[in-house]
Order: sequence, then C-alpha cells, then structure tokens
Amino acid sequence: MTLTIRSARPGEAGLVLAFIRELAEYEKLLHEVVATEAEIEAALFGENPKTFCDIAEWDGEPVGFAVWFYTYSTFSGRHGIWLEDLFVRPDQRGRGIGKALIAGLARRCVAEELPRLAWWVLNWNEPSRVFYRALGATAQDEWTVKRLEGQALAKLGAEG
Repeated sequence: MTLTIRSARPGEAGLVLAFIRELAEYEKLLHEVVATEAEIEAALFGENPKTFCDIAEWDGEPVGFAVWFYTYSTFSGRHGIWLEDLFVRPDQRGRGIGKALIAGLARRCVAEELPRLAWWVLNWNEPSRVFYRALGATAQDEWTVKRLEGQALAKLGAEG
C-alpha cells in the first residue's frame, strides 16, 4: 500500500470539484458550493494560476486533496501559504494522508523560506482541531474573521 502526493493535473478539475463537494457536505455547507468545473480548471490550470492543488493517492486512487495559495505578510515582509481546503475521504482517514498533505506544504514553506502556513478550522470540528494540535499548530484566538459578500459587498463596492 503506497501513498503518493502529487500536483493536480490539467483535466482534473472534475476530481477537484468532487473533493470540494465532499468537503462541503462534511462541513454541512454543500449549499454554498457554486463553483463550476470550468472555474476550477481556469483557477488551477489557466494562464498564470494563483491557486494550486495537491492530490493524495492511495494505491493510485485519489483519496484526498489540499487547495492552497500564497499569502503575504506585511509584518514579516515575506510570503506564506494559505491552506484553503484539506480533505481526506472518511474511509481513508487514519493512514497519515492528511498529515502527508500538510507536511508537503510545510516542506514547500521551508524550501522557499516562507515563514508560515495557515488555515481555518471550524470550531465544531473537534476531530480536525485535535489533528492540527497534534501537528503542532496553534490557534490564533485573538483574531476574528470578517467577511463582506453578497449585497453588503455590492453596496460598499458601489460607493464613490
């Protein structure tokens, strides 16, 4: 039994979207997924992509993914990596697949001299919180996430 972590390939937007939907269903947010296969294809494989995806395969079968992009910290004056999505199919968990996906991003950070790898985790998702703590990740409890979207975003964007 072998685990392989590789970059997603052109033509795999359908696979990535399937993982996104599985993750959203697990997080009880499937109703929020509006991305299309064409949009995923353009984001990951279009000219000058700004979003990236790693695929985990167990014995050649895709079983998980990590979607990520570069961030920038004005305080450190350097880039970092933001892990947008991490998902391993439930029947494949406990094999070190999630850890391998994150470790790959950590190696990238070290190789590229990036000082941080960051992500969000839902407060109710205790299994993931325990998993991340075991990796050495610390909670940034002093920060509160804010979001503008929908009508509020359009209204503000329309102001002079």
